[in-house]
Amino acid sequence: MKKFEVLFTPFMIGNLKVKNRLVMSPMGTNSAGPDGRISMDEVDYFEARARGGVGLIITGTQFLTQDLAQGVLEGVVEKDYVIPMLTELTESVQKYGTKIIGQLSCGTGRNALLDRAGKPPVSASAIPTTMDPTLLCHPLTKEEISIIMDQFSHSAGILKRSGFDGIEVHAHAGYLIDQFMSPLWNKREDEYGGSMENRMRFPVEIVKAIRKAVGPNMPILFRISVDHRFEGGRGLEESMQMLKILEKAGVDALDIDAGSYETIDYIFPPAYLGDACMEYVCEPARKAVSIPIMNAGNHTPETAVQLIESGHADFAMLGRPLIADPDLPNKLLLNQREDIRPCIRCNEDCIGRIIGRNTKISCSVNPQVGFEHRFAIHKTNNTKKLVIVGGGPSGMEAARVAALKGHSVTLFEKETNLGGQLTSAATPPFKSKLRELVGWYEIQLEKLGVELVRNTIIESYHPILKEADHIIVGPGAEAIVPPIPGINRKNVVGAIESHLDKDLIKGNHIIITGGGLTGCDLALELAMEGKDVSIIEMGDTLAPGILYINAVSLNRMLDEFGVKQLTNHKVLAFEDNGVMVETKEGEQQLIKADTIINAFGMKPNTRVVDEISRLYPLKTRCIGDGVSIGKVGQAVRTGFYAAMSL
Repeated sequence: MKKFEVLFTPFMIGNLKVKNRLVMSPMGTNSAGPDGRISMDEVDYFEARARGGVGLIITGTQFLTQDLAQGVLEGVVEKDYVIPMLTELTESVQKYGTKIIGQLSCGTGRNALLDRAGKPPVSASAIPTTMDPTLLCHPLTKEEISIIMDQFSHSAGILKRSGFDGIEVHAHAGYLIDQFMSPLWNKREDEYGGSMENRMRFPVEIVKAIRKAVGPNMPILFRISVDHRFEGGRGLEESMQMLKILEKAGVDALDIDAGSYETIDYIFPPAYLGDACMEYVCEPARKAVSIPIMNAGNHTPETAVQLIESGHADFAMLGRPLIADPDLPNKLLLNQREDIRPCIRCNEDCIGRIIGRNTKISCSVNPQVGFEHRFAIHKTNNTKKLVIVGGGPSGMEAARVAALKGHSVTLFEKETNLGGQLTSAATPPFKSKLRELVGWYEIQLEKLGVELVRNTIIESYHPILKEADHIIVGPGAEAIVPPIPGINRKNVVGAIESHLDKDLIKGNHIIITGGGLTGCDLALELAMEGKDVSIIEMGDTLAPGILYINAVSLNRMLDEFGVKQLTNHKVLAFEDNGVMVETKEGEQQLIKADTIINAFGMKPNTRVVDEISRLYPLKTRCIGDGVSIGKVGQAVRTGFYAAMSL
């Protein structure tokens, strides 16, 4: 505890006392109803984080009106009928001593998802929309601006009556308010455009409108990206002047980081960006203002301590880490750091579900997220003997959940180490969280009394299967080895093997055949080690299945480390000195290499599970890659479901 005790000192935001320095970052859940009322699932979700010990929760954005929400399934604070459910939220959180701030937004502006918006979005000026540059935004008139100010007052009053402890203005990352603040997007020639004072008029009027509604004692926070991180965007120097104006306008605390939709990976920072990737904005902000500062961006408990001890910020904000493990603060208090389930920064089942499926938030490593009530784990009165075959992520999750339910669990793994393909995928420095996840599972399974049998292959005739009440098989996957001439040469190695044994990689010139995520991550890893790396991919893009937010970071880093990206190249043959390919134009050429790494992908390895299922069809369930080749979250979820169904 002593290592983290600085995180558990109270701090004031205006007149509001927060019990510790850990803040849950504002993140949307996409779980509200069509009338703008938040769901009971969202109440359960936030209550779990309050019960877990965080000092302050800032909700995801809630919109002033249905029109400004532009089809997004977040709360809308327009009608009084939302108050009872919001009160359910605030009081469910506050009973644990946690404070809760309601975030308000007048919309995404040019960043609207056009398929859900229904009409052209509004902005400061008639600028192109982010999703379709041929479509121009509707510039707000002064009359419309005046209406928005009244709406801020009205919505702030609703939040106050609902019991919130404060209000945060969402002016982040190129949303509508930021579009007024930034000369790149604000082309107005009236009193809301031109000089910094004029561009800041819109946010300052918003702060004043809220203050008018909530009175002098309720804290007002302001969320702002102080470094857009792209050419033409706003940088630190200009943003510091804006922070001073906001402080003078009566803002009680600043929620600062970096990024915009042009650099969207900083809004949802993936694994590639590393720890505390936006901490750098705090020191200049501390010099500019005297009000409390909060900072987000891939913080860990350790970087949170460093941030607070530096004096550059007063609160460390944790977003996805609190999604992955709502009990993170309490585990630090109880000196249980090793029990904190790590966020792997994959983005797949939090923002990925919202963007890709328009469904509510969940988590790749914690399937209970968004289903806290429905997926609660309860002890059983009917203990079963469970055998799990395969210690990959699906098997480990099945073993953990089944043991929590009280079943007798034996887990068999053919290798010495648990983790399955995570063991190889976790070797790059930017995938350290995958290593942490495997370590976390090993600790949990040991504490739960799961019997681990390593270095053991289970076939269908093994007597323990007959004795078991239930059998869960996570068979894993095996590499695809296409019948290409020369693929068995000594200079050709598999992607998994090359991850695990770098001695197999000879020389400095490396070719990776296959540009999926595995090949790209391996290419980046080797390039970071100083290798000259080329990726050969038959398709026209690399890593086509990767979430586009993550792809922004990956592609930038591949370029930074000089990885050659040869798309639309078909592998014809593996030679002793390289790879013979055919280009899109039909030209054949030899690309020289010292080592060639096969990364053509994976296929399910279902022989064992098929044989077990034939013998024991009523008590066998297949999970993980045996169901379908997928990412970590899919594997974990299949293991969770299998154990929960017992």
